[in-house]
Amino acid sequence: HQDTMRGWVISSAGGPDALELRELPLPEEKEGWVLIRVRAFGLNRSEYFTRIGDSPSVQFPRILGIECAGVVESAPGGEFAPGQKVFAMMSGMGRAFDGSYAEFTLVPAACIFPVQSTLPWRVLGALPEMIQTCNGSLYAGLDLKEGQTLLIRGGTSSIGMTTLGMAKSLGARVLTTTRSEGKRSLLLEHGADEVLVDTGDNLAAQVWETHPEGVDRVLELIGTTTLRDSLRCAKPGGVVCMTGILGGQWEFSDFRPMEDIPTAVRLTSYSGGTEDITVDELQRYVSLVEAGKLDVRLGPIWTFEELREAHRVLDANTANGKMVVLVGPDDDGAPAASSPQGGS
Repeated sequence: HQDTMRGWVISSAGGPDALELRELPLPEEKEGWVLIRVRAFGLNRSEYFTRIGDSPSVQFPRILGIECAGVVESAPGGEFAPGQKVFAMMSGMGRAFDGSYAEFTLVPAACIFPVQSTLPWRVLGALPEMIQTCNGSLYAGLDLKEGQTLLIRGGTSSIGMTTLGMAKSLGARVLTTTRSEGKRSLLLEHGADEVLVDTGDNLAAQVWETHPEGVDRVLELIGTTTLRDSLRCAKPGGVVCMTGILGGQWEFSDFRPMEDIPTAVRLTSYSGGTEDITVDELQRYVSLVEAGKLDVRLGPIWTFEELREAHRVLDANTANGKMVVLVGPDDDGAPAASSPQGGS
């Protein structure tokens, strides 16, 4: 049993070069916590915000990474069997305690989900946080029902694309947006009923052309920069849920609720955690991906040693899909292959 591991440590806020690859002692086992051999992890905007110093609650030095897919190395409390395939996410991971940017991570048993799948690690690594966020946005944030009309603002993001697939499988009619006319066909291929080209300022006018009363539900993935306009897209009794801040702005300069929130439109947000999804629900989505019934838009795939380079792409916001870092081989029998879209 090895007693050291490699991990990417950040000691102070900064650019991608603030991440340092170090040889570290293996985390010490403790009751109620599970040691996972990390096989892949997705990259998230929240890790970018933490890295640049925008997460005041996070203390450095820290190993970042709020999610991973991997294999149980040990579970002193017997919650999981060694060798079991698992997802781990959220619950303070990579923030309150060291996360997934390492060969091993020690996490509370409560934030671990057993998973059965033959998907390659590059795909499994993309799923935990994305499935949890999309599911939570649709059900907790929006309370979306079959037959309702949903507008996704920020439709070509990985969350936008996955939510599109989930909402269609639920039986919703989905309008989705892109800033680029060139991506219209991509969204239609993924099942969108209508695609709107979003210039950022008056999407409501486009929505009203085909839905004069507005739509039932709006998922806001851009954030405060477009939220006022998104509120105008919803019909009375409709719900707007803000889940993302792709626009990079956390605050309104001058928010006037009586003017900015149309009468009887409800504004919610979603930034929930593992309590919003069950093991069975998560497994159902993984099985849909495996069966080819739910598309996951992957961005570049990176090797563990290329993490800084991956963060440069995170900074530039040019991934066009969920980026995943592989820690070791992609399949249990094969060496890590470089992705056709990949950074490796």
